[in-house]
Amino acid sequence: MTKAQFQVFPSPEAVAGAVASHIGGVVRTRPQTVLGLATGKTFVPIYEALVRLSGETGLSFAEASSFNLDEYVGLAPDHPASFRRYMEDNFFRHVDLPAERALLPEAGGDAEAACLAYEAAIAARGGIDVQLLGIGRNGHIGFNEPGSAFDGRTQVARLTPSTIAANTSDFPAGELPPPEAITMGIGTILDAREIVLVATGAAKAEALTRAFVALPDRDCPASALQQHAHVTVFCDEAAFAGMGRPA
Repeated sequence: MTKAQFQVFPSPEAVAGAVASHIGGVVRTRPQTVLGLATGKTFVPIYEALVRLSGETGLSFAEASSFNLDEYVGLAPDHPASFRRYMEDNFFRHVDLPAERALLPEAGGDAEAACLAYEAAIAARGGIDVQLLGIGRNGHIGFNEPGSAFDGRTQVARLTPSTIAANTSDFPAGELPPPEAITMGIGTILDAREIVLVATGAAKAEALTRAFVALPDRDCPASALQQHAHVTVFCDEAAFAGMGRPA
């Protein structure tokens, strides 16, 4: 069984508030915090809660930096489904995080060079202090699909059909997600000093159980998190439902 700490809440809304409170506390304690950020429907209410904290309590990100997990290859930053657009709409434009320190992979040109540059930029900031993660139904973290090496660095990943299907609703009607994305590798993720994984809903229960009850297995990328000394899982009761039985 994993050493990860679990915080279980009655609803996704309660999860979002708790994660935002945790991140806010980290930034207040260390204003120069380097955040690893994630996208997806799970994180929309978390960013909304962080924006509220900023407005209501004066929480400032002015000295912080951030690195997002991933970006689609070949998608323009202003495309409605790009992760840059997601971050601008849900978080960046609403807080005082400096634009030059709010980074995503540059996925519009030489993707291989962009991967190396992203790793270098993270290292130049001294590494990531707190990495936010979701978990895919197939156990992926970032765009590290089943079979990904646990020591992988930022790389171009080919998306599985299930991931493409899961993300299609984020795109305009009739448009599919690109087949590739630049993603932090699992090794890059594991270098973060703290990891916060968020899972809500019954659809994530099986993946969560495979990640933290079964032995680490490359077929479930999130199971690599068992190797990390400081992982906290924020989840609702529905996602936690399978944790009491073997995977």
